[in-house]
Amino acid sequence: MRQYTEPAPVKIKYFTPGVIVVCLVALNGFFFLMGRFIFGLGAVTNLNNQYPWGLWIGIDVAAGVALAAGGFTTAALGHIFHKDKYEEITRPALLTAMLGYTFVAFGVFTDIGRWYYIWHPLIFWNHTSPLFEVGICVMTYLTVLYIEFLPIVTKKFIGHVNLPGVLSKLNRTVDKLLRALDRGLDKTMFIFIIAGVVLSCLHQSSLGTLMVIAGSKMHPLWETPVLPLLFLLSAIAVGFPMVIMESITASHSFGLKPEKETLSGLANFIGPLLGIYLAFKIGDMAIRNTFRYLTEFNLQSVMFTIEIVVGFIVPFRMFMSKAIRESITGMYIASLLVIFGVFLNRFNNFIVAYKPPYILKQYFPSFGEVSVTLGFIAMEILLYRLFVKYFPIISQPKTGVTPSAKFEIKGATK
Repeated sequence: MRQYTEPAPVKIKYFTPGVIVVCLVALNGFFFLMGRFIFGLGAVTNLNNQYPWGLWIGIDVAAGVALAAGGFTTAALGHIFHKDKYEEITRPALLTAMLGYTFVAFGVFTDIGRWYYIWHPLIFWNHTSPLFEVGICVMTYLTVLYIEFLPIVTKKFIGHVNLPGVLSKLNRTVDKLLRALDRGLDKTMFIFIIAGVVLSCLHQSSLGTLMVIAGSKMHPLWETPVLPLLFLLSAIAVGFPMVIMESITASHSFGLKPEKETLSGLANFIGPLLGIYLAFKIGDMAIRNTFRYLTEFNLQSVMFTIEIVVGFIVPFRMFMSKAIRESITGMYIASLLVIFGVFLNRFNNFIVAYKPPYILKQYFPSFGEVSVTLGFIAMEILLYRLFVKYFPIISQPKTGVTPSAKFEIKGATK
């Protein structure tokens, strides 16, 4: 019989030797980030007029958006398709997506030359630009993610409002406001969940459209008119592996037992999703006869082969195995391979495949660019640890409670 669990703050010590190392990585990235804003892009990056984007767009934005797809895929599974048994993984997935998109926004803010004009798309609409659609959808979806996270905040503080000093007179008023907000969100949350899924599908595919208009600047192994569809399918395929990886990693880090039954159920969807992506990818290559470029031994053919074989075909075979789907270690390794495949796909599309027609100097990321990217990742880890320590996000066993008693407890609290 499956043990009843409920979301609760994780009782952990925040600072550990590993966390201190992550803090140093974040601090190093912060110094280079400040250098970028004070002295400009040229002082920190190897970007130029021929390579207007590089590591920050390829990894922080394009890969970051794809790897944050666990938020909308689990929301669709749990709330739209009503698979209630996956409810316990939706909160961690929501948090991961919220942090991921927050730093995607920071990545765009950092990368654009005149960062103080980040607000321009809100006022000056260019409806013919795929990048405009990406920007508007990402900003709107980020707002939706914060709204979806609000019930976790309200439930944390309802009945526990304790303002200091003179502000204590407002305790009852604030508590009433929180309860009213919680009731309102409970009645309207389905609107934001549906909006989040729709918005995610829009901008995931539009990132592919952005590379379609690059045209002949893209290597033929990646350049295709169906790139928007491939971007969307790969983002959907990586959503559940990200949830599995995050759940197992968090369980190991916080000393909790992984929810094997739930994760195994989630793994059942991944094989077919990867199969659909591979069918479209390989079918497109067969129609356009681009397999011939794999006979050329160069950086592009090697990176493409690694991407397809290691990142998609191998994990597809693994997830089609029942033994792998019922093994925590097997699911973890297979999920890491899918994540690697989608990560490398975005890196290849935006950096490896992209080549200006009149190149003077090959782009290679600077130490400052790498430092800022690693700093963003480190900050996401630190914030994730902070949120799960103080908010009821990760489901944990509730001692002495069985599934049949779950409904009695809910009824007694009303």
